[in-house]
Amino acid sequence: MSEAEIPTYVWLSVVVCLLFCSAFFSGSETAMIALNPYRLRHKMREGHRGAQKTSRLLRRKDRLLGVILIGTNLVNNSLAIVAGMICYRWFGEIGYSIAAVGLTLLMLIFAEVAPKRIAATRPESIAFPASYVIDPLHKVLHPVERVVNFMANWLVNPFVKRTTDAGMALTSAELRQAVNENAAIHDHEQAMLLGILDLAELKIDDVMIGRSDVVGIDLQNDDREIIEDLVHAPHTRVPVYDGSIDNVKGILHLRRSGRLLNVDDFDLEQLIEHMDEPYFVPSKTPLSTQLINFQQRRERIAMVVDEYGEIEGILTLEDILEEIVGELTTNVTSAIEEIFPQQDGSYLITGTALLREINNKLDWNLPTDGPRTLNGLLLERLEGFPDGNVTIKVENYVLETRQVRDNAIKTVHAVKLPDPPSDENDLQDESAFES
Repeated sequence: MSEAEIPTYVWLSVVVCLLFCSAFFSGSETAMIALNPYRLRHKMREGHRGAQKTSRLLRRKDRLLGVILIGTNLVNNSLAIVAGMICYRWFGEIGYSIAAVGLTLLMLIFAEVAPKRIAATRPESIAFPASYVIDPLHKVLHPVERVVNFMANWLVNPFVKRTTDAGMALTSAELRQAVNENAAIHDHEQAMLLGILDLAELKIDDVMIGRSDVVGIDLQNDDREIIEDLVHAPHTRVPVYDGSIDNVKGILHLRRSGRLLNVDDFDLEQLIEHMDEPYFVPSKTPLSTQLINFQQRRERIAMVVDEYGEIEGILTLEDILEEIVGELTTNVTSAIEEIFPQQDGSYLITGTALLREINNKLDWNLPTDGPRTLNGLLLERLEGFPDGNVTIKVENYVLETRQVRDNAIKTVHAVKLPDPPSDENDLQDESAFES
């Protein structure tokens, strides 16, 4: 039977079948790439055969794409030939132009846009059934696919052979963005994940309890004072020192000190026997590293030292966990209020408040690359201890000391100024004057 004797409806049926095949290859490619790898592995563990076949195909994506592209090009080229023959029969020489325009529209709608949108929305529904067709095709077209991949690799390797998989790894900022934009993660889970990511950027001295706030047991006190300190200690583990926190003798677990609370039977030697050896850590250690160190050493509290070996403060396991899960209700010091909103929109802030906490609670951006506390920031900018109350402008914030005593700034009145126009870059960053 010659070409002219074949009925037109047969040719049209061939066009429809070829369009369907083109849509199949196009949708399969999108669905395979759009699959969630974690969900795919979960389906495999459940014994889903489609997931297992799909996983085997995805182990060599170059071969998978080679098979799909061979099928796509074979189908599309055949479709172009058949469509040209039909239009030539109907319209003559101009039929080839009509076929080119009409076939382009048909393929865009029915073989590209529609199947790819469906596949991107429901990748599992498309990829798993498609694997039953692509897997045998892969075996049949394997010789052709190997030749095509060899030629393609020969052309591509000079441009990509030096690249590594490390370039595909997400950076910390990209991972944080992915967590922020994932609507499937609940708010509290999102906050915990972001807290874990922040651990690598924080150092011990960002979250430790400062030296001036350390509560411990002084062996030079009399028995009654030591018992009072044991009774009112805010933590279950407290440092024990001799005269000064720089002379730490050990760490006492208060659960072991119950028998020592009777002033008549108090024995200082028993208290010393119940102490554990102090654990010292450098202040610039990343929190993520220190969390691992706590776990490996089975410690819960550490004395923080600077580069000269002097005590800067203490760090507890709870301090690190709070960076992940938020404030723990068992932490007594966390209940102490440090920021007091005023009716005019300003704030009264204690000088010992951490700059990071102020920024987090008020959504401010006070500089944190230097001192840790508001008191330290003001003393650094003033370059000395003020004789009286002063007002200083730090970037976009006006800070006025309200209470200065005992060589420290106790209370600060803080106001955030309106954001300046973008072209107003000649403003003075800071200024100080006597009030």
